[in-house]
Amino acid sequence: MSTSRVLTVVDADYPALLAATSSPPPLWVSGTLLDSDGLAIAIVGARRATPYGVEIAERLAADLAARGATIVSGLARGIDTAAHRGALAAGGRTIAVLGTGIDGRYPPENRALADEIEAHGALVSQFSPGMPAYAGNFPMRNRTIAGLALGIVVVEAGERSGALITAGAAADFGREVFAVPGRITSEMARGPHGLLRDGATLVRSWMDIVQELPSSWRSVVSDAAIVIDAPAPHAPTTDESAVLATLTADEPQQIEHVIAHCGLAPSRVGATLVSLELAGHVRQLEGQRWVAVRARPRRA
Repeated sequence: MSTSRVLTVVDADYPALLAATSSPPPLWVSGTLLDSDGLAIAIVGARRATPYGVEIAERLAADLAARGATIVSGLARGIDTAAHRGALAAGGRTIAVLGTGIDGRYPPENRALADEIEAHGALVSQFSPGMPAYAGNFPMRNRTIAGLALGIVVVEAGERSGALITAGAAADFGREVFAVPGRITSEMARGPHGLLRDGATLVRSWMDIVQELPSSWRSVVSDAAIVIDAPAPHAPTTDESAVLATLTADEPQQIEHVIAHCGLAPSRVGATLVSLELAGHVRQLEGQRWVAVRARPRRA
């Protein structure tokens, strides 16, 4: 981890959007903050996200980041992780707002992702170094996420999700609130559908977000084409083929299911899943659940 620094609202490089809110906190920063980060969109949602939610969060983040927007999120499992990954996959910038001190990495499985964000954006925290991930930190963290962005997109959220706290803070700050619709039978759609009922802007693509931004920012959004590198083609090994045959893109499977149905020893299944995840063919969700990854078309 690189050396962090602390910024207050009187510093020239303190984020202007956050400075415009009430009681802007001091920020410990690791990485780089740029003036261009003023074109920032927050994407947040459920930790226990569905494959649909993860796919949409990644796609929106990639589409926006490729056009010059900085993606802000909270490094949490589920939607936050997908948003950061989507921005990085598009070669864009992303900022993670931590619920720990700047020297913390929570959740622990996102350590490598945090390092990548630090190298292609910034990690920020309003909490002193050494602060653990106390539950009471996260509502304050969510308010900072909202303050750093022109608007916030809620992809999936239960009725009591922290993402709704972030959306409420965004509304208090006069920022745009967006929501992605889901299946009416899905618990994870209740939060976004409630926001839509209360007047949030419905999101079908990145264009629905950009057209609601202030004209001064809308005019600088690039319409560059997106090119997402697909996983390098290779002939699957016998173990990889056996594991992939147990997974779909729509129904997450527990690792125990994969072990029971692929005919491999548990240690080989674990190693094969890691190899497939690194190659971009599978994705791990919360609770040791796994799904296959749909190939995204390349657009020149």
